[in-house]
Amino acid sequence: MIVTVLGSGTSQGVPVIGCDCPVCTSLDYRDKRLRSSIHIETNGKSIVIDSGPDFRQQVLRERVKSLDALIFTHEHKDHTAGMDDIRSFNFLQKKDMPIYGDPRVLNQLKQEFSYVFAEKKYPGVPQVEMKALDGSPFLIDNVEITPIEVMHYRLPVYGYRIEDFTYITDAKTISEESIEKIRGSKVVILNALQKTDHLSHLTLDEALEMAEKIGAEKTYLTHLSHKMGKHQEVDSQLPDHVSIAYDGLRIEL
Repeated sequence: MIVTVLGSGTSQGVPVIGCDCPVCTSLDYRDKRLRSSIHIETNGKSIVIDSGPDFRQQVLRERVKSLDALIFTHEHKDHTAGMDDIRSFNFLQKKDMPIYGDPRVLNQLKQEFSYVFAEKKYPGVPQVEMKALDGSPFLIDNVEITPIEVMHYRLPVYGYRIEDFTYITDAKTISEESIEKIRGSKVVILNALQKTDHLSHLTLDEALEMAEKIGAEKTYLTHLSHKMGKHQEVDSQLPDHVSIAYDGLRIEL
Protein backbone atom coordinates (compact mmCIF):
# COMPACT_ATOMS: atom_id res chain seq x y z
CA MET A 1 0.00 0.00 0.00
CA ILE A 2 1.14 3.52 -0.81
CA VAL A 3 -0.54 6.45 0.94
CA THR A 4 0.14 9.92 -0.44
CA VAL A 5 -0.81 13.00 1.56
CA LEU A 6 -2.55 15.22 -0.99
CA GLY A 7 -3.14 17.94 1.57
CA SER A 8 -2.25 18.41 5.25
CA GLY A 9 -3.78 21.80 5.99
CA THR A 10 -6.87 22.98 7.78
CA SER A 11 -9.93 24.65 6.24
CA GLN A 12 -8.13 27.85 5.17
CA GLY A 13 -4.97 26.10 4.05
CA VAL A 14 -1.48 27.45 4.71
CA PRO A 15 -0.52 30.17 3.90
CA VAL A 16 -3.72 31.87 5.00
CA ILE A 17 -4.99 34.68 2.76
CA GLY A 18 -3.69 38.03 3.98
CA CYS A 19 -1.50 36.59 6.75
CA ASP A 20 2.17 37.50 7.07
CA CYS A 21 3.03 35.36 10.12
CA PRO A 22 6.33 33.40 10.09
CA VAL A 23 4.56 30.20 9.02
CA CYS A 24 2.59 31.77 6.18
CA THR A 25 5.71 33.50 4.85
CA SER A 26 7.97 30.47 5.32
CA LEU A 27 10.00 29.32 2.30
CA ASP A 28 9.95 25.69 3.50
CA TYR A 29 7.79 23.71 1.06
CA ARG A 30 6.51 21.65 4.01
CA ASP A 31 4.79 24.77 5.36
CA LYS A 32 2.65 25.05 2.22
CA ARG A 33 -0.48 23.08 3.11
CA LEU A 34 -3.48 22.43 0.88
CA ARG A 35 -6.76 21.21 2.34
CA SER A 36 -6.69 17.75 3.94
CA SER A 37 -6.96 14.72 1.67
CA ILE A 38 -5.11 11.48 0.94
CA HIS A 39 -4.64 9.12 -2.01
CA ILE A 40 -4.39 5.38 -1.38
CA GLU A 41 -3.01 2.81 -3.82
CA THR A 42 -3.58 -0.77 -2.74
CA ASN A 43 -4.41 -4.09 -4.40
CA GLY A 44 -4.44 -2.39 -7.77
CA LYS A 45 -7.02 0.19 -6.68
CA SER A 46 -6.78 3.98 -6.55
CA ILE A 47 -8.86 5.64 -3.82
CA VAL A 48 -9.10 9.24 -2.59
CA ILE A 49 -10.47 10.26 0.80
CA ASP A 50 -12.04 13.74 0.60
CA SER A 51 -12.02 16.12 -2.36
CA GLY A 52 -11.59 19.61 -0.95
CA PRO A 53 -11.22 22.88 -2.85
CA ASP A 54 -7.68 21.93 -3.91
CA PHE A 55 -8.58 18.51 -5.35
CA ARG A 56 -7.71 19.34 -8.97
CA GLN A 57 -4.34 20.82 -8.02
CA GLN A 58 -3.55 17.86 -5.77
CA VAL A 59 -4.25 15.08 -8.25
CA LEU A 60 -2.36 16.94 -10.97
CA ARG A 61 0.65 17.39 -8.67
CA GLU A 62 0.71 13.69 -7.78
CA ARG A 63 -0.10 12.55 -11.34
CA VAL A 64 -3.14 10.52 -10.30
CA LYS A 65 -4.21 9.08 -13.66
CA SER A 66 -7.09 6.87 -12.50
CA LEU A 67 -9.54 6.81 -9.62
CA ASP A 68 -11.71 3.88 -8.54
CA ALA A 69 -13.60 5.56 -5.70
CA LEU A 70 -13.99 8.77 -3.72
CA ILE A 71 -14.76 8.48 0.01
CA PHE A 72 -15.95 11.30 2.23
CA THR A 73 -15.28 11.75 5.93
CA HIS A 74 -17.93 14.45 6.42
CA GLU A 75 -19.75 17.26 4.66
CA HIS A 76 -17.69 20.37 5.45
CA LYS A 77 -16.65 22.35 2.39
CA ASP A 78 -12.91 21.94 2.94
CA HIS A 79 -13.49 18.21 2.39
CA THR A 80 -16.12 18.25 -0.39
CA ALA A 81 -15.82 21.40 -2.51
CA GLY A 82 -13.73 19.83 -5.28
CA MET A 83 -16.10 16.99 -6.12
CA ASP A 84 -16.96 18.54 -9.49
CA ASP A 85 -13.45 17.74 -10.72
CA ILE A 86 -14.10 14.00 -10.79
CA ARG A 87 -15.53 14.80 -14.25
CA SER A 88 -12.10 14.29 -15.74
CA PHE A 89 -12.03 10.72 -14.42
CA ASN A 90 -15.53 10.14 -15.85
CA PHE A 91 -14.26 11.18 -19.26
CA LEU A 92 -11.05 9.13 -19.01
CA GLN A 93 -12.58 5.99 -17.54
CA LYS A 94 -15.98 6.21 -19.29
CA LYS A 95 -17.92 5.25 -16.18
CA ASP A 96 -19.64 6.73 -13.16
CA MET A 97 -17.57 7.50 -10.08
CA PRO A 98 -18.56 5.56 -6.92
CA ILE A 99 -18.86 8.00 -4.01
CA TYR A 100 -19.03 6.69 -0.45
CA GLY A 101 -20.20 8.45 2.68
CA ASP A 102 -22.69 8.60 5.50
CA PRO A 103 -26.26 9.21 4.22
CA ARG A 104 -26.22 12.64 5.87
CA VAL A 105 -23.09 13.54 3.90
CA LEU A 106 -24.47 12.25 0.61
CA ASN A 107 -27.67 14.26 1.11
CA GLN A 108 -25.60 17.38 1.68
CA LEU A 109 -23.68 16.71 -1.54
CA LYS A 110 -26.99 16.44 -3.39
CA GLN A 111 -27.89 19.93 -2.18
CA GLU A 112 -24.54 21.57 -2.86
CA PHE A 113 -24.07 19.91 -6.26
CA SER A 114 -27.75 19.87 -7.24
CA TYR A 115 -26.90 20.12 -10.96
CA VAL A 116 -25.16 16.73 -10.73
CA PHE A 117 -28.42 15.12 -9.60
CA ALA A 118 -30.90 17.12 -11.69
CA GLU A 119 -33.53 15.22 -13.65
CA LYS A 120 -32.36 16.97 -16.81
CA LYS A 121 -28.59 17.21 -16.54
CA TYR A 122 -26.46 19.76 -18.31
CA PRO A 123 -24.01 17.97 -20.65
CA GLY A 124 -20.66 17.18 -19.06
CA VAL A 125 -21.63 17.30 -15.38
CA PRO A 126 -20.02 14.73 -13.06
CA GLN A 127 -21.46 11.23 -13.23
CA VAL A 128 -21.59 9.63 -9.80
CA GLU A 129 -22.89 6.50 -8.12
CA MET A 130 -23.81 7.22 -4.51
CA LYS A 131 -22.89 4.53 -1.95
CA ALA A 132 -24.37 5.09 1.51
CA LEU A 133 -22.41 3.76 4.48
CA ASP A 134 -23.96 2.47 7.71
CA GLY A 135 -20.79 2.15 9.78
CA SER A 136 -20.12 -1.44 8.76
CA PRO A 137 -16.99 -2.52 6.87
CA PHE A 138 -17.45 -2.30 3.10
CA LEU A 139 -15.64 -3.43 -0.03
CA ILE A 140 -14.33 -1.53 -3.00
CA ASP A 141 -13.76 -4.58 -5.19
CA ASN A 142 -11.05 -6.47 -3.25
CA VAL A 143 -10.25 -3.68 -0.76
CA GLU A 144 -11.97 -3.87 2.63
CA ILE A 145 -12.48 -0.55 4.43
CA THR A 146 -13.71 -0.07 8.00
CA PRO A 147 -15.41 3.22 8.92
CA ILE A 148 -14.45 4.57 12.35
CA GLU A 149 -16.71 7.17 13.92
CA VAL A 150 -15.08 10.12 15.68
CA MET A 151 -16.64 13.35 16.92
CA HIS A 152 -15.91 16.76 15.40
CA TYR A 153 -17.40 18.62 18.37
CA ARG A 154 -21.02 17.36 17.99
CA LEU A 155 -20.72 16.26 14.37
CA PRO A 156 -20.04 12.57 13.67
CA VAL A 157 -17.16 12.14 11.21
CA TYR A 158 -15.87 8.93 9.66
CA GLY A 159 -12.24 7.94 9.79
CA TYR A 160 -11.25 4.88 7.77
CA ARG A 161 -9.04 1.85 8.27
CA ILE A 162 -7.60 -0.17 5.41
CA GLU A 163 -5.47 -3.11 6.53
CA ASP A 164 -2.69 -1.73 8.76
CA PHE A 165 -3.43 1.92 7.99
CA THR A 166 -5.94 4.31 9.61
CA TYR A 167 -6.84 7.86 8.60
CA ILE A 168 -8.55 10.17 11.12
CA THR A 169 -9.31 13.81 10.40
CA ASP A 170 -11.43 16.49 12.09
CA ALA A 171 -11.64 14.68 15.43
CA LYS A 172 -11.96 16.21 18.86
CA THR A 173 -12.97 13.05 20.74
CA ILE A 174 -12.62 9.37 19.89
CA SER A 175 -14.58 6.79 21.86
CA GLU A 176 -13.00 3.70 23.37
CA GLU A 177 -15.00 1.60 20.91
CA SER A 178 -13.50 3.50 17.98
CA ILE A 179 -10.00 3.36 19.47
CA GLU A 180 -10.31 -0.43 19.57
CA LYS A 181 -11.03 -0.39 15.81
CA ILE A 182 -7.85 1.62 15.23
CA ARG A 183 -5.55 -0.42 17.47
CA GLY A 184 -3.21 -2.74 15.61
CA SER A 185 -2.68 -0.23 12.81
CA LYS A 186 0.98 0.14 11.96
CA VAL A 187 0.50 3.66 10.60
CA VAL A 188 -2.07 6.25 11.70
CA ILE A 189 -2.68 9.71 10.29
CA LEU A 190 -4.36 11.84 12.96
CA ASN A 191 -5.49 15.45 13.00
CA ALA A 192 -3.82 18.07 15.20
CA LEU A 193 -4.94 21.62 14.49
CA GLN A 194 -2.78 23.79 16.74
CA LYS A 195 -1.12 23.98 20.15
CA THR A 196 -3.87 25.92 21.93
CA ASP A 197 -7.30 24.53 22.77
CA HIS A 198 -9.97 24.28 20.09
CA LEU A 199 -13.65 23.39 20.24
CA SER A 200 -13.73 20.78 17.50
CA HIS A 201 -10.17 19.64 16.76
CA LEU A 202 -7.45 17.83 18.69
CA THR A 203 -4.61 20.05 19.84
CA LEU A 204 -1.01 18.96 19.52
CA ASP A 205 -0.89 17.67 23.13
CA GLU A 206 -4.25 15.91 22.74
CA ALA A 207 -3.11 14.27 19.50
CA LEU A 208 0.12 13.07 21.14
CA GLU A 209 -1.89 11.63 24.02
CA MET A 210 -4.23 9.92 21.57
CA ALA A 211 -1.28 8.54 19.60
CA GLU A 212 0.07 6.94 22.78
CA LYS A 213 -3.32 5.45 23.54
CA ILE A 214 -3.64 3.96 20.04
CA GLY A 215 -0.07 2.67 20.03
CA ALA A 216 0.70 2.63 16.30
CA GLU A 217 4.27 2.12 15.17
CA LYS A 218 4.13 5.50 13.41
CA THR A 219 1.70 8.41 13.69
CA TYR A 220 1.59 11.38 11.32
CA LEU A 221 -0.22 14.58 12.24
CA THR A 222 -2.37 16.36 9.65
CA HIS A 223 -5.05 19.07 9.28
CA LEU A 224 -2.61 21.63 10.67
CA SER A 225 -3.20 25.37 10.86
CA HIS A 226 -0.61 28.11 10.66
CA LYS A 227 -0.99 28.47 14.44
CA MET A 228 0.80 25.15 14.93
CA GLY A 229 4.16 26.67 14.00
CA LYS A 230 6.78 25.88 11.38
CA HIS A 231 7.11 22.28 10.29
CA GLN A 232 10.81 21.95 11.08
CA GLU A 233 10.52 23.46 14.55
CA VAL A 234 7.48 21.44 15.65
CA ASP A 235 8.60 18.16 14.07
CA SER A 236 12.00 18.32 15.79
CA GLN A 237 10.30 18.37 19.20
CA LEU A 238 8.12 15.30 18.66
CA PRO A 239 8.75 11.71 19.82
CA ASP A 240 10.48 9.48 17.28
CA HIS A 241 7.28 7.60 16.47
CA VAL A 242 5.33 10.80 15.68
CA SER A 243 5.94 13.17 12.76
CA ILE A 244 4.25 16.13 11.13
CA ALA A 245 2.76 15.19 7.76
CA TYR A 246 3.29 17.43 4.76
CA ASP A 247 1.83 17.73 1.27
CA GLY A 248 3.34 15.11 -1.03
CA LEU A 249 4.44 12.79 1.78
CA ARG A 250 4.44 9.16 0.57
CA ILE A 251 4.01 6.38 3.10
CA GLU A 252 4.69 2.80 2.08
CA LEU A 253 3.20 -0.05 4.11
